[in-house]
Amino acid sequence: MNVMLQYLVILLDDTSVSYCHYENPKTEKRLISLTDLKAGILFAMKQNLMIQFVYPDYEIPDEYQKAIETIDHHKIVPSKLKLENADVIVFNSCDLSDDYIDKDKIIVIRTSKVDLPENYGKIVPLISKAIRLNIVLTDIETFAGNDFLLYSETLDHLKNTVKEAFVQGLLPQINLLTDRILLDKMNNCNAGIENITLAPNGKFYVCPAFYLENENDSVGDLVTGINIKNKYLYQLQNAPLCRKCDAYQCKRCVWLNRKTTREVNTPSHEQCVVAHIERNAGREYCMIYRLLEHGKKNQ
Repeated sequence: MNVMLQYLVILLDDTSVSYCHYENPKTEKRLISLTDLKAGILFAMKQNLMIQFVYPDYEIPDEYQKAIETIDHHKIVPSKLKLENADVIVFNSCDLSDDYIDKDKIIVIRTSKVDLPENYGKIVPLISKAIRLNIVLTDIETFAGNDFLLYSETLDHLKNTVKEAFVQGLLPQINLLTDRILLDKMNNCNAGIENITLAPNGKFYVCPAFYLENENDSVGDLVTGINIKNKYLYQLQNAPLCRKCDAYQCKRCVWLNRKTTREVNTPSHEQCVVAHIERNAGREYCMIYRLLEHGKKNQ
């Protein structure tokens, strides 16, 4: 199966916000050159790719903003930036303010195995307020013992809140629970297959995490193009444990795979168990959803 690139992620700065499992340890600003930014936009135009611009927490120069507005795109921004025309707003804990959130925004909450159970109540008001809510765990690889049970119980609490919202006539979207209703196959991240990242140094990487972990881990540049070694390993059909799995909402993070098992196509035990906890919670919600839908039709 030959899957074509669909998205280009452009990190505008070394300190651009993380919106996924990885941490960004960089604190020194390094803005992508305007030349590379424009070249990246041209590359996306030629390849017919949608661009996702990932912002740092400071306001970038006007000439950069003008270049960005020359192409269709999505803006991924840290909550601190307060960019009104942002598409995705990233919070780095469940302890968040909602004065920047409306129904036109997708909210990403990066949280931990400790933060989520303790503070999930602060997420509850967002379930019916944001257009979509993505919860991302930042420490899956450290899960052990009671962490899995606590995570399952937390999802049960969130599931009840989503159910109540649906009864009230709302259609909330929360990745850990509602995505499973609409999926009939894997909906993974597909880094290296459907999306690629352009870093501030003008080079391509499988995803932002690969760049932040090792700048020498590039897979090409704006001059020579993209060349991913053993690209077939990133494809689902070459992931023996994943291709037969029905936890369709799992992002199958290839960076986490490599970090924990040293193989991009082999997930860790922790990642699998967490994904199946989500699958089970989503399946239960799916049953509730169908029963409520059936009840509405018979009214």
